[in-house]
Amino acid sequence: MKKIINHPDHIVKDTIEGFVKAYNDRIEKLEGSQVVVSKDRKDDCVSVIIGNGSGHEPACIGFVGKNMLAANAYGGIFAAPSPDTLYDAIEATHTEKGVCVLISNHAGDVINSKMAMDMAQDDDMVCKGVILYDDIASAPKGEEVERRGTAGTLFNYKITSSYAAEGHSLDDVLVMAEKVRDNTRTLTVATVPGTSPITGYKMFEIADDEIEIGMGVHGEAAAHNMKIDTAEAIAKVMCAKLIEDKPYVSGDEVAVLVNGCGQTTYMELLIFYKEVEKLLAEAGIKAYKPAIGNFITTQEMGGIALAFCKVDEEMKKQWSKETNAPGFKL
Repeated sequence: MKKIINHPDHIVKDTIEGFVKAYNDRIEKLEGSQVVVSKDRKDDCVSVIIGNGSGHEPACIGFVGKNMLAANAYGGIFAAPSPDTLYDAIEATHTEKGVCVLISNHAGDVINSKMAMDMAQDDDMVCKGVILYDDIASAPKGEEVERRGTAGTLFNYKITSSYAAEGHSLDDVLVMAEKVRDNTRTLTVATVPGTSPITGYKMFEIADDEIEIGMGVHGEAAAHNMKIDTAEAIAKVMCAKLIEDKPYVSGDEVAVLVNGCGQTTYMELLIFYKEVEKLLAEAGIKAYKPAIGNFITTQEMGGIALAFCKVDEEMKKQWSKETNAPGFKL
């Protein structure tokens, strides 16, 4: 493993210090807690926050800003933040309209977020959560609530947060978060394993002539593998599985995410998107404002997470609205 770091025990601390120094015009670290908050958060709107493990940068610290998250509570490498940390994020961003906690469907995130919300409610803060799940490889169709939260959660971070910033009620924000979630499907293909920055060990193994389809954001087991092939062939497999699962049908319009997992180059992502857009067009589905780049990574893991979100006019408006969040651009 070759990484440009200082001491492995200081990775998270050093990362956040660098991030805050770089973007202190729009974000700040909450004193005494592992929370990054937006300087542009509004006192008269619902605050939307997320808690997640470190090691996926720019997620989710990079999604804090105007028309995006009000705060990100972060934990250790691939570890959920504690209930106390999540509570700090709720307390720091709480308004009279309340707080919406977006919870990626992983055991630690769910348990700790629920504990933090209970603590906040005990202290008379209005706070409700929505569990996000989008990974079609982690549970079969019809059992969506058992699926993992993966890269497609980005649609919620942007659309729901931007919608909340318009002043809608907490109940309306929760409805929007559920609508975005229910219209989102994600599938990830891995070409090269990432390594843990703490231990230096590979997270999983892939044969030199194979790719893994259905990999999780922490290196969780994939659904199956296939021989390495062209971008066109891989896109055909992934698009077919995503389109069938929702299903997305002719006449639909979908926001598209082509997310690099860390090592994959922008060149590869653009070539892959070209094939995806062609396949969608052949199915009568229109692609809307694709997000192409490294948004939710797993260190230097090679691969692509492809996500679709069926959008209506309101969702399109929020997806495309301007933000100063450092890690997001269309």
